[in-house]
Amino acid sequence: MKRITALTACLMSLCTLASSQTKTGLHLLKQHKINSDGGWDYISIDPVHQRIYVSHATQVNILNTLTGDSVSFVPNTTGVHGITFATPFDKGYISNGKLATCTVIDLSNYKVLKQIPVGQNPDAIFYDDFSKNIIVFNGRSANASIINPVNDKVIATVDLGGKPEAGVSDGKGTIFVNLEDKNEIVAFDAKTFKIKHHYKLSKGEEPSGLAIDRMNSRLFTVCSNKIMVVLNAKTGKEIAMLPIGDGSDGVAFDPAVQLAYSSNGDGTMTVVKEFSASRFEVIENIKTAPGARTLAIDPRSHHIFMPTADFSAVATVGKRPQRVPQTFRILEIGK
Repeated sequence: MKRITALTACLMSLCTLASSQTKTGLHLLKQHKINSDGGWDYISIDPVHQRIYVSHATQVNILNTLTGDSVSFVPNTTGVHGITFATPFDKGYISNGKLATCTVIDLSNYKVLKQIPVGQNPDAIFYDDFSKNIIVFNGRSANASIINPVNDKVIATVDLGGKPEAGVSDGKGTIFVNLEDKNEIVAFDAKTFKIKHHYKLSKGEEPSGLAIDRMNSRLFTVCSNKIMVVLNAKTGKEIAMLPIGDGSDGVAFDPAVQLAYSSNGDGTMTVVKEFSASRFEVIENIKTAPGARTLAIDPRSHHIFMPTADFSAVATVGKRPQRVPQTFRILEIGK
């Protein structure tokens, strides 16, 4: 009996250890209040200048990543969606959905340098470190505007054949973007701008957020039917389908810890562990706050930042909850 008891205790200890090892230790560290009202979309981190950029209705709020203090803001960005940084040029680019433009700013002093006309309803935007271009995805015109940051001019327009959402680069010459209305990922050449692949999602619906593990060539796309699909970026083969929370509009991959994070509007963040290039598992669902549906990772601290606000109860069936004034804030998740 003693031998059996000891063995059982040993196994229980090992199980407890294994269980504790799968937990991330991530939790809500701080909340950074922003004293203005309005809707929001993407949030981006400039690790060089240690700044948080938050899209917010008609402006972009800028905070210090270390303290959360307000630093400045960029005005006249009506319908703002995304922010990206062309670090070698010390410039930032902001997509203004209702203006069909991109605002160019100086990252050192936040001054506006230029307004660039692009497609209709510019949404997601990012800097491609391979081609050294800015990629702007235009939702209403179903295309991508390619901006050369040397002269801040549109040098090409890529017809995508569907409504684009988030995009990423593999760093080797291929751009990937979700097509929300086609349930697929399109890949195009970063130099010739020619379409290379159409990766149809077998079960994923209305894909929005997209992230990439460049080392293992894995794409992570989050879908409206509460699944994350992991694909081989080279072939489009679906590697895994994982359950996530409801209302996800963002996903990010941290290569330092091999974790993918899905920010869910239902008030959770789903954490997926990449154990290998062929094995992915949900290891935790972390409580955040309702409405926190987009996110960004600070590559220095590995903290995760998510914008949200409080909401009133739904008064009428079919209508969205109303934001409570003066509650807009940034959640900071870390260890």
